[in-house]
Amino acid sequence: MNAISNAGQAFATVAVDELARHGVTDAVLAPGSRSTPLALAFAADSRIRLHVRIDERSAAFLAVGLARATGRPVPILCTSGTATAHFHAAVLEADQSRVPLLVLTADRPPELRGVGANQTIDQVGIYGAAVRWSVDVGVPDARAESVRYWRSLISRAVTTACGGSTGAPGPVHVNVPLREPLTQVDDGVGFAFPLDGRGDGAPWTTAARAATHLPAELGAAVAGAARGVLVAGDGLSAQDVTAIVEFAGRSGWPVIAEPHSNARHPSVAVSGAEELLRNDNFRSRHRPDLVVVAGRVGLSRALLGWLSEQQYVVIDRDGLWWDPIRRASGVYRCDVTALSDVTGRATSDWAATWRSAGEAAAAAIDALLDSDEDLTEPRVARDVAAALPDGAALVAASSMPIRDLDLTMRPRAGLTVVANRGVSGIDGFVSTAQGVALAHAGPTWALAGDLSLIHDANGLLSDDPPNITYVVVNNNGGGIFSILPTAKEVEPATFERLFGTPHHVDIAALATAYGVSYSQANSAADLHAELGQTPKGIHLVEIRTDRTANAELHARLHEAATASLR
Repeated sequence: MNAISNAGQAFATVAVDELARHGVTDAVLAPGSRSTPLALAFAADSRIRLHVRIDERSAAFLAVGLARATGRPVPILCTSGTATAHFHAAVLEADQSRVPLLVLTADRPPELRGVGANQTIDQVGIYGAAVRWSVDVGVPDARAESVRYWRSLISRAVTTACGGSTGAPGPVHVNVPLREPLTQVDDGVGFAFPLDGRGDGAPWTTAARAATHLPAELGAAVAGAARGVLVAGDGLSAQDVTAIVEFAGRSGWPVIAEPHSNARHPSVAVSGAEELLRNDNFRSRHRPDLVVVAGRVGLSRALLGWLSEQQYVVIDRDGLWWDPIRRASGVYRCDVTALSDVTGRATSDWAATWRSAGEAAAAAIDALLDSDEDLTEPRVARDVAAALPDGAALVAASSMPIRDLDLTMRPRAGLTVVANRGVSGIDGFVSTAQGVALAHAGPTWALAGDLSLIHDANGLLSDDPPNITYVVVNNNGGGIFSILPTAKEVEPATFERLFGTPHHVDIAALATAYGVSYSQANSAADLHAELGQTPKGIHLVEIRTDRTANAELHARLHEAATASLR
């Protein structure tokens, strides 16, 4: 390692080295002065790719996207003061979605706290219960035992963020008070002690959690169910999805899969599930003996309403209480992959009846969407999901885009769908998508609403622009409110101001301002031409729609699906 001039530089060098030893490959920096030692250490370490963003909220959500795509912890670094607060929304999303973030906040030393010093707030514990662990490191000292402390602390932070110690994966907050000098200059004390870590580049301390198996009573219930259904929600790993598909295939269980579960596999998943679960006649004739919920569900009110009528259990690798309707008969801590240890015994036509009914509903929806060449919002979602090549990633914004995917996306393999459904906000969408694009091995597209684009427009600023195409559905406001009861219960002018929120932003001008390319798709042929091009740089494709017409179309889609099930 390079010659060390002061304890702050020693801490930064050791911390970054230990992060690299733990397999960290990406870090995100929102620039500032107090964080200088760590910023310089990240920039100097070729093992870690450093991404720089001027907006702290954008930086934090970029890290969320990187961590989602890689499965590895991603450090985010900022200076002291309000910069730390701008990380908070991403920390909340990471908490609810079990995304491993390492939140590194530089801070003023203790003697500058509480005395009115510039750019100083109380940062200790600022993220509250949203982090798995929070530690105030202490001002780096030139002592022989400091290196052991720092390496052990970073090891604990990484393993805690990854869920390798006692809890679920998620964000960890490391608050780092630093004294001047902040650059690599001699402070008159220096740091005369070795900085070495373990031999052979090994981490200082590692931790791992053993797999948990299906409890005996649950295994017996699954094996004995003649009419079982498996529901797949948010937060599943690729291994979880494989286990679900294999279990459902050999057991004859239909799978109801939210799009971002990535379990909507053509061999087992039900098309048109949203419409089946809304249909009284279908529900009464197809009542299951047992429903197993894997992952966190909550995208569809129809699904939650249906679950409220069923006997169901929740399985989760961390034993988290994913039961928003409070009707589960059991919440079991076990790996979803433990489904490979059991086989159900569904009747021979059970899954087939679900899938044939779902196919009828989906075909009715498709027929209505294809009745003309207009680019409606549900059609855009369906066509994007169907047209992207195998190996692609699709990042879907909250609000209408992910719901339109749920309604119209046919089961398919080869597409990875990503969505921030932990807190389900539209904030940070552009940046999250860029994080996915920077780390995903294949091409990346994003399905955005106009508000999710505008809300995070600073995410388009990038020191290392990824290859990503944003398909932006622009209905000039909050389209989801037009399909909620609010639209009929509030006086039109008041509704438009408080919920419709028209913004009249020129998306083409916005693209120009941020230096990204732009095009507009006016027909299905235009859209498919765009989808046939591999993303190069950051590109926006705008599709203009009407909120009122969209609400009417959703009603007609439901009517068509209902008619198909009679």
